[in-house]
Amino acid sequence: MRNLNGLVFIIDDDSSVRKSLKRLLGSADYETEVFASAADFLIRPPHPGSTCVIVDVKMPGLNGIEFQKTLLQRRREEQLVFITGHGNIAMCAKAMKAGAVDFLSKPFRATDLLECVQRALDRSTEQRRRTTERDEARRLLDFLTPREFEVMQLVIAGLSNKQVGGELGMAEKTVKVHRGRVTQKLGITSVPELVRLAQRAGVPNSVPKSTI
Repeated sequence: MRNLNGLVFIIDDDSSVRKSLKRLLGSADYETEVFASAADFLIRPPHPGSTCVIVDVKMPGLNGIEFQKTLLQRRREEQLVFITGHGNIAMCAKAMKAGAVDFLSKPFRATDLLECVQRALDRSTEQRRRTTERDEARRLLDFLTPREFEVMQLVIAGLSNKQVGGELGMAEKTVKVHRGRVTQKLGITSVPELVRLAQRAGVPNSVPKSTI
């Protein structure tokens, strides 16, 4: 099943390769854009939908591995499929460790590339879903005061109201008030919901040393 808002980018300094890949992907109903260099691609604003980038490893200027490093430094989320006629095991391992979807050596089968592209778009869709959920969770947590946030962290760590009060130097009744405000602001009704929201936001679940 195609990602309807997905876009496949082709980056290769060889015009014949760009044309053949564009033709192949077009025959499989993928929307594509082509670039002769990684630098040209980086000028383009990021695509808001699912994204796969097919990139040659060995190119003049910014090569494929350096391009991947640049994307990571800029916190970009494009999913990469490397193609190369000059690859080696060490290069492949480095690219895969940094998050590449696959590393194909030329000549490769058309079916292999198409499978990689679909896998990249599927991964991109899932990654964007998680990013949206994370951003929404963080937006909600921004409504909390610093004290309410501290109370929340201790609650998701499994502490009782009494233990939270002991950690923060406040009465148990005051802890209950803070917890009530937290649940009201976040629109949740249970601790498990609070834990899941905190996990989506990337809040660390650390247990205070005094409880260990």
